[in-house]
Amino acid sequence: MVEPVCVVTGVGPGTGSALARRFAKGGYRVALLARDRQRLAALEQELPGAKAYPCDVSDAQQVDKTAELIERDLGAPSVLVHNAVAGAFGSFLEIDPQVLNRNFQVNTMALLYLARRLAPAMVQAGKGAILVTGNTSALRGKPFFAGFAPTKAAQRILAEALARELGPKGVHVAYLVIDAVIDVPWTRERYKQKPDEFFIKPAAIADELWHVAHQDRSAWSFNVEVRPYAENW
Repeated sequence: MVEPVCVVTGVGPGTGSALARRFAKGGYRVALLARDRQRLAALEQELPGAKAYPCDVSDAQQVDKTAELIERDLGAPSVLVHNAVAGAFGSFLEIDPQVLNRNFQVNTMALLYLARRLAPAMVQAGKGAILVTGNTSALRGKPFFAGFAPTKAAQRILAEALARELGPKGVHVAYLVIDAVIDVPWTRERYKQKPDEFFIKPAAIADELWHVAHQDRSAWSFNVEVRPYAENW
């Protein structure tokens, strides 16, 4: 049997790497996307069948070129996980408006570019999954999130539009709201007084996305939320 192909964007030391490991463990060949090849090199060596593709997903031409390379090297992807994220913090008076625009390009426009390029083959195959990692900024606008929350809200709405259009064609689209601080070295340092239960494990996020990607068609999810058991929500 031909191994299925999964594309993961935003492959860094946390959720992106955990996603790549989980799908590789499940028998997928994984296309690793990030802007810096050096960030991908070690993971490419660690995971049999994985391949690194330096790509700025906010650039439509780079997305098209990278998709062509993935199809040539690995085959047509049946799963896309858009995990790349750009963020900024500050009041609406403090942020540079161009920062909001840049974040919109990575968080929202990149999803559009990726879906436009990869979804048609999934529709033709009659199956596939497009998963997007988000957070509570997609659901609410809070002070000091003006440069970030609008882009995540737009991302979620775009994903919902994709889900309503692609679902009847056999392609499952889902949005994962991560209501937590992800357990990576820099967050451990920043919140070093916090107990372990304050953090969410990247591997646990990856396990949930694996589950969503393989849900039975009679019980597909769209809005999925994950948070630590001790989270006050």
